[in-house]
Amino acid sequence: MPLRLLIIGCGDVGLRVLRLLAGRCQVYALTSSPERCEALRAAGATPLLGNLDDPASLRRLAGLADAVLHLAPPQGHGQQDTRTRQLLRSLARSAPQRLVYVSTTGVYGDAGGARFDETRPVAPATDRARRRVDAEQQLRRFGRETGARVSVLRAPGIYAADRPGGDPRERVRAGKPVLVASEDVCTNHIHADDLARACLRALFAGWSQRVWHVCDDSELLMGDYFDHVADQAGLPRPRRITRVEAARELTPLSLSFWSESRRLDNRRVKRELRLRLRHPLP
Repeated sequence: MPLRLLIIGCGDVGLRVLRLLAGRCQVYALTSSPERCEALRAAGATPLLGNLDDPASLRRLAGLADAVLHLAPPQGHGQQDTRTRQLLRSLARSAPQRLVYVSTTGVYGDAGGARFDETRPVAPATDRARRRVDAEQQLRRFGRETGARVSVLRAPGIYAADRPGGDPRERVRAGKPVLVASEDVCTNHIHADDLARACLRALFAGWSQRVWHVCDDSELLMGDYFDHVADQAGLPRPRRITRVEAARELTPLSLSFWSESRRLDNRRVKRELRLRLRHPLP
């Protein structure tokens, strides 16, 4: 009998996972939008209408699948991920054998540009990151209590030319500025295809209660990264501004991405999951 996989939050990365599976599994995809059902069927999944904010709509998930790939983000407010809490309550009656969650490297907060591996303690600085930490903690506790093999992938900025909102060239074309080098931050990235491949490696070969950094090999300052993007695309390089100027021009959300600097060590995912990056550099 083929593996039965349930994808929660089957957006761009989930569709890439479906393409990689190419019909080798029975895949169910939870969606809250009836309009997406046709696209999910065309991609090879059986769509299930349900909403992580509506517990009653999740009742039939228990026992449905052997494995769960959790790609859905938390709700947009608070310090706890209530969506993951509702999901786990629905799964607990008949827990899957394995569960992979894609989290964010934002759980570390600002590291001052330091390079580190997965043993670094989390230190979320925003409610957005605190919700992710809460989700990780819930999932790992769920694994200990039910015996499900729970693994966590921490991903930085996800990019791809064909990813909605994820083509870095669009940011350059829009003329958005970057920080001057003396005030810039270190940034990390992962191509959406490599993240999808990492999801499958974790589902089939992941260790219980293990965390992996899923990022490429680049360790660039953010401004240097977008200079590289511009050069590769034949576009003008972004203009450089100071933080004082940025505070006048940018939204608080945009500024928040310039408040944290870190360099991620990705050796564990290569060694343990044997992930070979097809896009090691941007």
